[in-house]
Amino acid sequence: MVDLTVVILTKNEEKNIRKCIDSFLGIVKRFVIVDSFSTDRTEALCKQLDAELRIKGSQLDFYQNKWVDYATQLNWGLTQTNITTEWSMRFDSDEELTEELVQEIEQKLPGVKDPVNGIILRRRVYFMGRWIKHGGRYPELLLRIFRTGKAMCEQKMMDEHMILSEGTTTTFQYDLIDSNQKDLEWWTVKHNWYSNREVLDHQMTLENQQAETLESGGQSSGQASMKRAVKNGGYYKLPKFWRAHIYFIYRYYIKLGFLDGPEGKIFHFLQAYWYRFLVDAKLYECEKKGIKMEKQGDLKA
Repeated sequence: MVDLTVVILTKNEEKNIRKCIDSFLGIVKRFVIVDSFSTDRTEALCKQLDAELRIKGSQLDFYQNKWVDYATQLNWGLTQTNITTEWSMRFDSDEELTEELVQEIEQKLPGVKDPVNGIILRRRVYFMGRWIKHGGRYPELLLRIFRTGKAMCEQKMMDEHMILSEGTTTTFQYDLIDSNQKDLEWWTVKHNWYSNREVLDHQMTLENQQAETLESGGQSSGQASMKRAVKNGGYYKLPKFWRAHIYFIYRYYIKLGFLDGPEGKIFHFLQAYWYRFLVDAKLYECEKKGIKMEKQGDLKA
């Protein structure tokens, strides 16, 4: 049993939560679920999982908290749920661990010594059942495990990363998997919601109303810092609408996204072109009307 607490945010995750929890194979002392008032069977499933875990010496604690934004919700879970384990972990309900990563965490994490306070994990994304290996999507390097109290989620509206307050990081070898079991309609609704957050995030960045934590000394993954710099210093300097064309061409042809088959074609087009074009359309609408995007509530899943 690893001295680790895993914090997971949920909203109507009955299709994902069991495979998420089960993927840890019983190595974790505690799971903390922070739910934004699900209307499906998420709460009932979590209570069932808690009963099963307690037989094995672990536990799952279920909390509900009103949604403000992702960072606020996650930081509430990290600070308001009495985490006493040496290590904490940020995890999403549609993610799961590979067996190799479970073994790596179990074997390596107890031996990690100061000044290492953060563990960067590799994430692979599945879409419509297919591993998206190309288009610059694999591997995503994310700071996910950290000494309790040594990291917080940066307060941004979009693409929030964990930031270490002190210490260094190391990278584990094996992958976690992002494989959501919900359908394409849900995916498009979610990304429409994301596009509103993206517009507000960009507007706030232009107005210098949010701290660019990754650029001001906080430590996350080097990949996250590079992507942030390219996005704000490169992509958003290109003309609206044309940049969505350019980005899709880069992802699908130059970065070989076409090798991901029909599922990859759908994913790269929707995620690299449709979504980015939608963000530009909403930015254009806001500029034309002279308005600012309103802060979004929880995803109505």
